[in-house]
Amino acid sequence: MPTYSRHSPSPRYQKLVALYQQMHREGIPEQNIAADDLYYGGSLIGHLPAIRSLVLSTGARSILDYGSGKGRVYDQRNITLPGEQIIPSIQAYLGVERIACYDPAVPEHSVFPADQFDGVVSTDALEHCPEEDMPWIVEEMFSAARKFIYANVASYPAHKRLPNGENAHATQRSAEWWADLLNRAAAGRPNVVYRFKIGERPARKGLFRQLFSPRKRVTILSNAA
Repeated sequence: MPTYSRHSPSPRYQKLVALYQQMHREGIPEQNIAADDLYYGGSLIGHLPAIRSLVLSTGARSILDYGSGKGRVYDQRNITLPGEQIIPSIQAYLGVERIACYDPAVPEHSVFPADQFDGVVSTDALEHCPEEDMPWIVEEMFSAARKFIYANVASYPAHKRLPNGENAHATQRSAEWWADLLNRAAAGRPNVVYRFKIGERPARKGLFRQLFSPRKRVTILSNAA
């Protein structure tokens, strides 16, 4: 199997980036989703309390959002968190000095930063990447982080479909598969705390049952004590 990297990603990675660039420009007309409403970064909100906990425990002062989409959620004010708490802004709630966005499909965020960050977060993004590229992607996240990584991964079919008809979740692997990948990426980096939430749904017959089954198992993968 070929070994891919940022400088030499798989053909499928390049194809998917082009499709997401198209969706950011045009939306998904066949699903009545406007471009402005697509991947603006809102999935981050539900994970903010967990991210804040890592910020406080590690003393992080800077964060990279890896796979941020448009990143417009960072411009929002008076945001309602789970439990009805209202926060003035994400940056104020997290108490960090700097937040940067990276997403290869969004022109203003498409250049991967050369510097490191205290924390790297990725919510509902990794599953959109090809499985064959995941080793270098996860390795890149670890290389960019000085103190912690937080990620949420949905290992089941997405509601959205790409313009070519494929399901938007390109990688749907078990928590055990992710654990092996993380163990390899974290080797030699004892100072980087990681917390990955892997959401899985039991195998059901038929795509409709997989998409709409209320049953979901979340496995926490972490090297924290």
